[in-house]
Amino acid sequence: MHTLIVGASLGGLRTAQALRGRGWTDKITLLGAEPWPPYDRTPLSKEVLLGKRSPEQLGLVPAPVLKELDLELLLGTSAAGLVPASRSILLRDGRRVGYDALVIATGSVPRSLPGTENLTGLRVLRTMEDALAIKARLVAGTSVAVIGGGFVGAEVAAAARETGAAVTVLSPGPAMMLRVLGPALGEHMTAVHRKHGVRIHTGASVVGVVGKDRVEALTLSDGSRIPADLAVVGIGAVPCTDWLKDSGLRLRDGVVCDERLRAVGAENIYAVGDVARWRNPRYGELVRVEHWTNAGEQARVVAANIAGEPAVHDAVPYVWSDQFGVRLQIAGRVGADDDVHYVLGGPGTEKFVALAGRGGRLNAVVARGEVREFLRYRGLLAGNGAWPADAVQR
Repeated sequence: MHTLIVGASLGGLRTAQALRGRGWTDKITLLGAEPWPPYDRTPLSKEVLLGKRSPEQLGLVPAPVLKELDLELLLGTSAAGLVPASRSILLRDGRRVGYDALVIATGSVPRSLPGTENLTGLRVLRTMEDALAIKARLVAGTSVAVIGGGFVGAEVAAAARETGAAVTVLSPGPAMMLRVLGPALGEHMTAVHRKHGVRIHTGASVVGVVGKDRVEALTLSDGSRIPADLAVVGIGAVPCTDWLKDSGLRLRDGVVCDERLRAVGAENIYAVGDVARWRNPRYGELVRVEHWTNAGEQARVVAANIAGEPAVHDAVPYVWSDQFGVRLQIAGRVGADDDVHYVLGGPGTEKFVALAGRGGRLNAVVARGEVREFLRYRGLLAGNGAWPADAVQR
C-alpha cells in the first residue's frame, strides 16, 4: 500500500514518522515544494530573526533519522492537481504520482498586500528564505513596520525590538492577538508590547505603500504616514488548497474532514495541519487550527486511521509564543464574550495566569511565564472543563 503525503513540513513528516512508529513497512512518498528537507517553521519568527538559530539547526529530524524512515523524497516540486478517480496527483512539472492513501499536508500561505510583490523591504514571513531576508535588515535604528497584530506580527515585533529596531505595529483591531486572546487579554499583551517600546496603532488600515523600488513608508486610512525601512506583512494566512479546486473535495477555508480527519466524501484521503478543517467532537463544530502542536497530534490520528486503527482528533488546542524572553501559552479557545479571571498576576503584569470561560464552563487557560500553574489548569481544561472552585476574580 502506497501512502503519498503532499507537504513536507511538520504535519507531513510527523505523519510519516507516526506510520513508521506503528511498524508500517509499505512505501511512503513525501512531496515538498521547497528544495530542502523538512524544517521547523516555528523558530523563524523568533530565534532565527534574533540570530540564535541558523538554518542548519532547523531540521525537524537529523539526516540519519530521516534516512532511517525510508521515505521516497520528492522535494522542490509541488502538486498542481488531484484526480481521486484514478488515485493520482499531477505535479507542476507534468508528472503524475499514484497513491493508495493520500495525506494532504500543504499547510497555508500568508496573505500579502496586492501590488507590492516587487518592492524591496516588504516581506511576508513563512519560509526560511523570508526569515533570512528579514533578519538581514534587522539592525539597531532600523524603522520596522509590522502590518497586522496577530501571532506572527507580535513575534516579529518583539524580535525586531530586541535587536534595537524602532518598531511600529499596525493592528486593524482595538488590541493585538484578538483572535486567540480575546479583548481583555489582547489588551494585556498590547500593554506588554508598549512597555517594551513598541509603538502600536490600533484600528489602523494600510491604504498605500510609499516607494518606487523599495518601501519607504506606509500610508494609513486616516492620512498619516509611517516611515519604514522594512515592512513585514502579518495579516493572516489562507489554506493552500488552490491545487484542489477541481478535485471534487469539499473546500471551505481548508479541506473539510470528519472527526477522523478523513476528507468528507472521499475515499482514503486525509488532511493534517493548517489545511485541515475537521469536525472536532469536543466542540461539535468544524474548526481549523494553525498551531504546531495541532499538526503533530493530527499526524498521529491520521497514521492510526491509515493503519486501520480508528481514532478521532478531539484534543484541546494549544499554542505558545516567545516574546521578549517570556513564553506565552494558550490552551483552549478564548471566546470574545468570555469572562476573564486572573489566578496569578493581573492586568498589566509581565507574568500572569488567566482563565477564560462563561456560564461555569472553563474554555481556555492563558499564561505568560508561570509554567507550573499553567499546567495545573490545562489539566483541568482537558478533563471535564468545569470552572475550578478555587478560581476567583481578582
